[in-house]
Amino acid sequence: MDIPTTAKGDLPPGIAQLRAKLGQKAKLEPKFRFYTLYSHLVRTDVLETAWKLVKQNGGAAGYDGKTFESIRGSKEGVEGFLKEIYNSLIDKGCRADPVRRVYIPKSDGKMRPLGIPTIKDRVVQAALLLIIEPIFEKDFLECSYGFRPGKSAHQAIDAMNKAANEGKLEIYDGDLEGYFDSIPHDQLIKAIEMRIVDQRVLKLIRMWLEAPIWEEGKPMTPNDRGTPQGGVISPLLSNLYLHWFDKAFHSKAGPGTWAKASIIRYADDFVIMARYMNPKIQQWITRELEGRFGLKINRSKTRIVDLKASRGTINFLGFTMRWIGKGTKRYQIKPMERSLTRARDRIRYLTRPQLGNLPVKDVIGGVNRFLKGWGNYFNKGTPSKAFQKVNWHVGNRMIHFLERRSQRGYKKPQGSNWYEVLNKLGLFVLSRQAFKKGYR
Repeated sequence: MDIPTTAKGDLPPGIAQLRAKLGQKAKLEPKFRFYTLYSHLVRTDVLETAWKLVKQNGGAAGYDGKTFESIRGSKEGVEGFLKEIYNSLIDKGCRADPVRRVYIPKSDGKMRPLGIPTIKDRVVQAALLLIIEPIFEKDFLECSYGFRPGKSAHQAIDAMNKAANEGKLEIYDGDLEGYFDSIPHDQLIKAIEMRIVDQRVLKLIRMWLEAPIWEEGKPMTPNDRGTPQGGVISPLLSNLYLHWFDKAFHSKAGPGTWAKASIIRYADDFVIMARYMNPKIQQWITRELEGRFGLKINRSKTRIVDLKASRGTINFLGFTMRWIGKGTKRYQIKPMERSLTRARDRIRYLTRPQLGNLPVKDVIGGVNRFLKGWGNYFNKGTPSKAFQKVNWHVGNRMIHFLERRSQRGYKKPQGSNWYEVLNKLGLFVLSRQAFKKGYR
């Protein structure tokens, strides 16, 4: 499930102004602790905006089975649904529903647990996110790039390139085991309390953290750790917890100071880059993450990479970074092979035989939307060869798709080649030039 973000669309002026005031207060007074936030949460315009953000994001039903369609089609409608939420917040009777657990496949073939709160809880979480996000945003450091307004994976890759050009060619490629499911609740609440002391807000957050897990066919299980992936507020809370690792890293006692190392973090994915990755840095990382923060490093996936070494490469956020010349400061950045495999799998799905009864323009429209999104993300560094490989795969898949339809009304025009046919049908072609023209 994607996470609703306040960056999607324009916020109502009143809410934008409120967020600006909260952010300004947090910036001017770094040690100020906010104690009157709940009154903002129960504003009708905040709840209405939260509904729109959650609705825009979509997603499956939670534990109670309610969908956006069933809420809109009910006798009370959306207005009644929001009024019920408002009354529960005013009466202090708002309770967190159980979180529905489902599993989605990971790139390594394993399954990742996903927690889906009810739409009611997603709306309240989105409302609270509107209020507290600008406060914590003023505290977060520049090295954090994931799930933040105005930050992106491309900026994280740029930061890696900058560190490499500074000679920081030895890299700690870190992986945290089940990060979202392993954050200690008490320590997370203490991190929140560094800025927020409104007990009604803290009670809501703790209820969401401790909401029991419901999985079809299994008994309800309590939840004493973690913040479920799929929760609207989970990315902010997970960023907040590791923010204190960022702070420790840049403190006088951290390697950001005494080793002049750099950390680049995207949510729970992070790399630490230094001129020499000595044992002292590695011991510091282990001591902090597993000791102070109570997390677990996945040692089977964590490794030390030397970009100076023969064929030294690092994979991060879907990209591969590789040193391409001794004595130079040139580092190649391109889509990693696994990213190409995923793209081919998705294209295969979008052109599967079962779609043969759909109009050709609809199938091509789906392929084009994927290509533009994928290409926009991977239009970084030197993607031309990767684009060519994907284009070749798309062309073959579309030709086979159209040939299968030959008995159902599709015939290639006589004297034309398949390139001309696909071009006339409007199939998008990945290229650097295409994205310079502003395709999105």
